[in-house]
Amino acid sequence: MVVSLLFFGGGLAALGLGADRFVLSAARLSRSFGLSPVLIGALVVGLGTSAPELLVSGLAAARGEVEIAVGNVVGSNTANLTLVLGSTALLAPVISRVKTIRREGGVMLVAMAGMSFLLWNRHLDRAEAAILLGAMVGVILLMVGWSRRDPAEDLDAGVGSGGITKELAVGIVALAATLAGADVMVRGAVRIADELGVSSTFVGLVIVAVGTSLPELATAVAAARRGETDIVLGNVVGSNLFNSLAVIGTAGLIGPGSFGDEFRVAMALSLAAAVLAGVFVLSGKRLNRIEGALLLGVFVAFVPLVL
Repeated sequence: MVVSLLFFGGGLAALGLGADRFVLSAARLSRSFGLSPVLIGALVVGLGTSAPELLVSGLAAARGEVEIAVGNVVGSNTANLTLVLGSTALLAPVISRVKTIRREGGVMLVAMAGMSFLLWNRHLDRAEAAILLGAMVGVILLMVGWSRRDPAEDLDAGVGSGGITKELAVGIVALAATLAGADVMVRGAVRIADELGVSSTFVGLVIVAVGTSLPELATAVAAARRGETDIVLGNVVGSNLFNSLAVIGTAGLIGPGSFGDEFRVAMALSLAAAVLAGVFVLSGKRLNRIEGALLLGVFVAFVPLVL
């Protein structure tokens, strides 16, 4: 248990330091290239911090552990919408444009609903996986097109042409540190779960899911501290899009299989969390501390329901 706790603590330290620097690089590069912060949050930060989910679910599927592969995604999506957004809102109000939430947030909700529809029969096959991966390609093209039509913002806060290569290299190193820290944390969490004797379903939906959501949490908190609230929402939107389409799609191609009834409850709760978070943000064009606390309460309620 001591070794497992050391893994967990060491991973957390690397995660926090790497995420803080990664957000700064992402924000600078987005403005230098004239991209909206939401796009860079969704495609770069969101997809980048979802790499642990891709790794864990892919490896689990290859080993025939479909429950962990699917549970990782469903649990991670729920954690992003409740634990990540809720914790961030407690630090500072998460503000964004209504257009952003209706557009990118709407695509995320459709992606999550589509994944749930395909998985409702408690089976993931390769044809369904291919559909989800194809949808991911379409979403990326759609979001890039939207970004080109949006006015560029705050370009003065970017980096000069000579510093772009350096900033990109620093950002990649920071992302690598974030992902490495997440991987070490997940290893420690899984070892702790094994030693406590909890079920594989709980490991997938809660332990592994929360562990692989830690890069999203770390980057969101770092972005909130720097006032980059568009990146916070883009991070969650991009991560959940990537999880629902690319991660599940990849896992299904590698190792299709079946899973238990409890996943229907988990998927329904995940969709409900997405709708609730969307209502909170749209109602006041921001996510305040009270709403953040309510989202954290939803996460606390989610854990015993999937035991």
